[in-house]
Amino acid sequence: MLVFDDAVPEATPTQEPVTPPNVTSISIAQPAVAQAPHAVTSISVAPTTPIASTPPQAATPQAAATDAAGGVLGVETIDFKANRIKVDEKRVINCRADLNQLVPFKYDWAWQKYLDACANHWMPQEISMSRDIALWKDPNGLTDDERLIIKRNLGFFSTADSLVANNLVLAIYRHITNPECRQYLLRQSFEEALHTHAYQYVIESLGLDEGEIFNMYREVPSIHEKDAFELQFTQELANPDFHTGTPETDARFLRNLIGYYVIMEGIFFYVGFVQMLSFGRQNKMTGASEEFQYILRDESMHLNFGIDIINQIKMENPHIWTPAFQADIIELIKQGVNLEYKYAVDTMPRGVLGLNVSMFDEYLKFIANRRLKQIGLPEQWPGAQNPFPWMSEMLDLKKEKNFFETRVIDYQVGGALAWD
Repeated sequence: MLVFDDAVPEATPTQEPVTPPNVTSISIAQPAVAQAPHAVTSISVAPTTPIASTPPQAATPQAAATDAAGGVLGVETIDFKANRIKVDEKRVINCRADLNQLVPFKYDWAWQKYLDACANHWMPQEISMSRDIALWKDPNGLTDDERLIIKRNLGFFSTADSLVANNLVLAIYRHITNPECRQYLLRQSFEEALHTHAYQYVIESLGLDEGEIFNMYREVPSIHEKDAFELQFTQELANPDFHTGTPETDARFLRNLIGYYVIMEGIFFYVGFVQMLSFGRQNKMTGASEEFQYILRDESMHLNFGIDIINQIKMENPHIWTPAFQADIIELIKQGVNLEYKYAVDTMPRGVLGLNVSMFDEYLKFIANRRLKQIGLPEQWPGAQNPFPWMSEMLDLKKEKNFFETRVIDYQVGGALAWD
């Protein structure tokens, strides 16, 4: 059983970290983001410029092949009669061991998370939307405020998971040099596509204006600001001139992981999760609520993997974790809380479903404290409490029971399909 929001223990390092000499601090520049109207410490930022760095000196034929391939790890020339991989040669980043060889495992936690994700498989069409459709079409079924919440959340989530998938495929994957971690990233990438599919399924079922919903990230300021905040990280790492291997670029890579796993998946998704799951608690929009319940369970697993990989990189590269870098991350998380609070106000200008924005103010501080603690940083809002303890129950969803009661009877699994 998954446990909601529990602190994730740091993975145990398998080799002594090596600290490069004379590295005392790393200067981190970040793009400016419009300040939300929620009072926190302001951040003075400088625009990010692409970093062109020289890859580390090639120490082996494999390393030379990597550099010749333009830094695309995994497409090196196959060195005939090369030595077999030893487990202690593996590292999350900047490893020169052949990453096409999955075993021997160094990070058992990464492989186990891949197996857990596979065991958690589901498909959007397995959930019936018939009751939602009837309620949505009933002029008296939902209030205008309730309809606004549903449309705004579908507008944010329908493109947000695409941004996460793009970051995985175009930025993170190419710089990770460990095959069992890459194996999980491939599974996560599929799940991000599955989530986008689920939102489309709900949008289509309700007969919503697809152009309006999918383009909200260009038309609704609070959604645009969150997505623009996240896109900065992908744009930098997707630059073909960007390579890890220096203290500065390794720090930028770690900053990307924190930006997506801790802020996007660990903070930016949670106002929407609470709102959409609150419908199901009141026996409204039960199909859409169940879709979000499964998505929440997936995202909790993504977050736990992200916390583990962040902590592993910290242990293997302690020179990154300087006071200046930690201060930058704290300010990024504060900025993320600002943006998510602004989104809460925008989606719910008046109290509805037993919720109000002051509850989200407290909740965002609570979960941000948890995220900070999980990556070894001090809490910034001492005493913040969780006003939604029922959220932890949502991860205890019993797939067999719910699908027996609600699944669409004409849905076919792969084994039942004819492939002619």
